[in-house]
Amino acid sequence: MTQIQNYIAGQLVSPQQGQYLDNVNPATGKVYSQVPDSQPEDVAAAYEAAKAAFPLWSSLSIQERSQYLEKIANRITERLDELALAESRDNGKPVWLAKKVDIPRAADNFRYFSHAITQFHNESFDMGQQGFNYTLRRPIGVAGLISPWNLPLYLFTWKIAPALAAGNTCVAKPSEVTPMTAFLLSEICVEIGLPAGVLNIVHGTGPNVGEPIVQHPDIPMISFTGSTRVGQRIAEVAAPMFKKVSLEMGGKNANLVFADADYDHAVKTSVRAAFTNQGQICLCGSRIFVQREIYDQFVRDFVAEVKNLKVGDPELADSKVGAIVSKAQFEKDLSYVEVAKSEGGKIEIGGKAATLEGRCSGGYFIEPTVITGLDAYCRVNQEEIFGPIVTIQPFETDEQALEYANSTPYGLSCTLFTQNLQRAHRLAAEIEAGIVWVNNWMVRDLRTPFGGVKQSGIGREGGFEALRFFTEPKNVFIQL
Repeated sequence: MTQIQNYIAGQLVSPQQGQYLDNVNPATGKVYSQVPDSQPEDVAAAYEAAKAAFPLWSSLSIQERSQYLEKIANRITERLDELALAESRDNGKPVWLAKKVDIPRAADNFRYFSHAITQFHNESFDMGQQGFNYTLRRPIGVAGLISPWNLPLYLFTWKIAPALAAGNTCVAKPSEVTPMTAFLLSEICVEIGLPAGVLNIVHGTGPNVGEPIVQHPDIPMISFTGSTRVGQRIAEVAAPMFKKVSLEMGGKNANLVFADADYDHAVKTSVRAAFTNQGQICLCGSRIFVQREIYDQFVRDFVAEVKNLKVGDPELADSKVGAIVSKAQFEKDLSYVEVAKSEGGKIEIGGKAATLEGRCSGGYFIEPTVITGLDAYCRVNQEEIFGPIVTIQPFETDEQALEYANSTPYGLSCTLFTQNLQRAHRLAAEIEAGIVWVNNWMVRDLRTPFGGVKQSGIGREGGFEALRFFTEPKNVFIQL
């Protein structure tokens, strides 16, 4: 059985207290590896390594840092199959999905920021006879990075790549639920010769690792992706210490389908947006609102498409829906089905655990679930579930669609299906979300900022916004 190690000061090391947690494959319900149950002293050691590495790393030329990131990207691509299988065994997602999306996007994160840092420019202002101003942007120091379990390597590298590109060193915590790809990334960093201490990866729980990272008085910036509850705790701790904080948290995203939409495309894309990665993506369209004229037909056709989604062993190529990430999440998801029933919802399809045979007989599988008949303001439509459970409700007018879309405390993303260009522009401007897709879903352009509003977070990742977060501006005035 593999025993995962921390990556501190360029070395793969055991946790100082020698304690480990079981890492369960959610498709089988069985332990398949062990992850360090690290403690605050491991975080302290990682910080000291990052602090020691900062002067050298920050003084490297942009081209030198870029070359290291490019090497990591290339090595991720070379180890695609191994990383995809590891992610599936940690997370429960189909292997084909990890190979098609998660691992290539992780490589793209390093590759993009290896180039972006070479294009990152400073502002200058001519003040005429007085002189001129220019702004320097310099790395800050040690970055604290905390990432979630749903897209383990993809989101982990989305933080690490810009932090390193900007010249910072890192103390990074992956989710203890899905640690394997972060461990393999550690091996890659050793293989490509990343200088010791530049990146430090400490495995463990939130209280024992995440909290000490956030509380550390000499870690001046925190980038976090995860639940709103944990994000609130980070904000409470970081605010009195005046840390820079970026929080990408929950989502309860609306999917608006208008009568003039490209109908077949809207149905198929809505199914994909609802159930990709078992609905365990913060961007999933879990609240589907359909214009009354096409509502009944849409429900019938949507359910028919969902019937074609095979729930199966994530390691089989024809499995479309894999396992829920953990027993706790499995039980939480099913509890919301009962809430929906109590709120008057009708289960159109699914609504129960899926039983598989063979090696996956003990796994955590849920049938893709579609619920109708609920009010837009009920618990199931207001609270983040993070599973293969979606609701469909009708709307009458553009104004009602907008009201429903904006009705939750979250504001991460929204998807519109319409051929009316004026409607698309008007609603996109008025929807309370950090990203609006029109006639598509999950399209990513790394040049653009990403993040949410309201309880979905503060700050932005992606593009130059990420590089700005990981640098500190300094104004220089030159008197002529």
